Amino acid sequence: MDADLLINAVVTLFVTIDPPGLAPLFLAITAGMNRAERRQVALRATLIAACVFVVFAIAGTLILALFGVTLAAFRVAGGLLLFWIAFEMVFERRQERHENTARRAMTQDEIHSVSVFPLAIPLLAGPGAISATILLSGQFEGIGGRAALIGIILSIVLLTYGVFLLAERVEGLLGNTGRTVLTRLLGVILSALAVQFVADGVKALIAA
Repeated sequence: MDADLLINAVVTLFVTIDPPGLAPLFLAITAGMNRAERRQVALRATLIAACVFVVFAIAGTLILALFGVTLAAFRVAGGLLLFWIAFEMVFERRQERHENTARRAMTQDEIHSVSVFPLAIPLLAGPGAISATILLSGQFEGIGGRAALIGIILSIVLLTYGVFLLAERVEGLLGNTGRTVLTRLLGVILSALAVQFVADGVKALIAA
């Protein structure tokens, strides 16, 4: 397995899922819950998100084929989507959008369904992360490659679960300044990865 490919997958999924950035949102969504209730919500949300990611990691290309979309075309579209997410991260628009989504969920579904919406979908398994998973599934070929990709996904989801459990400490550790710096840095990295996805897709389309 190519080390560069593994590193690219880890960075892409970590940035699009953004475990540190979800910590303050988790605290806001679960406000008023005790520690046991927060642990239950965190576990359910991460399990649902993990299932969504695994489905797209295994059958992402088949789903594209079902709709008659080539992987090259999806690389271009997915790369543009990832670039927009990176743009929002750099200019601090993504956090505001997620907070608005969280507020809507609290007024409509209350606590019973927050583990599904908005935590699992779309905050954890959002369009950007799902797009990245499908794009990466086209690069991790064979049983071994897909197993490696699923392992990376599950590791990051498990990390996110740990961040949820330690959300109060993570928020205090990062602070507003630390979170802003980290989010913008990850946004710049994601923008470069997005451009690479688009370039690879355009090359494949021209070759075809």
